[in-house]
Amino acid sequence: MVMEEESPGPSKPAGDRCPRQREKKDKQQACEGFSIRAMMKNSVVRGPPPAGSVKQRPAKRSAFRKFYDRGDFPIAVQHECGGNKIAWKVEIENLDYHYFLPLFFDGLCETEFPYEFFARQGCHDMLEHGGNKILPVVPQLIIPIKNALNLRNRQILCTTLKIIQHLVVSAEMVGEALVPYYRQILPVLSIFKHMNVNLGDGIEYSQQKRENIGVLIQETLQLFERYGGKNAYININYMIPTYESCM
Repeated sequence: MVMEEESPGPSKPAGDRCPRQREKKDKQQACEGFSIRAMMKNSVVRGPPPAGSVKQRPAKRSAFRKFYDRGDFPIAVQHECGGNKIAWKVEIENLDYHYFLPLFFDGLCETEFPYEFFARQGCHDMLEHGGNKILPVVPQLIIPIKNALNLRNRQILCTTLKIIQHLVVSAEMVGEALVPYYRQILPVLSIFKHMNVNLGDGIEYSQQKRENIGVLIQETLQLFERYGGKNAYININYMIPTYESCM
């Protein structure tokens, strides 16, 4: 009896004999750009990390909060039907603006109640009744304004821009006094200038509430140009080249 010999099966290709080696060859490796590994086969260059220009920064404890907790401000909350207001215990015109106004501007970094409410409303009240006392204090307000803008917080940005607009029109020569400080104020505005919402035919309710950052920045720059004198536009255009004159 003749035994049939088993015929060997079809031989496997060389690539299938070592699947692990093939996986290692096909595996892509991430590496940094402009390095030796970037020129190797199966290397994938990582993209640049995000710059974080619009990333929100953490806020520090403000001097306004410290003084408020200590009871140094002559203010209290006045509840009314139309909303809360500040009940001043003294006449606003009699306040020492060199002392109190920079402290209230320092509180613009706050987002918690009641600190945010008192700082915001206190700034508006003092700017409304300050008159000639505001202009000499302008240099002391630049650092608090810069600190508030540098936080990149959307709520703080809207609040600070509205305060800046009120500051520009609060008294004569204030707009011109702010021109030398554009280099401290405008860099953050340049970053968020195009942060505008376009809904086409839709309704953008943030414009009615004046919470659209792009619109607020455009309004602020136009006020800077109108009240800043003849050198205002040149200085604005130097920091924000995309700004177009409104005059």
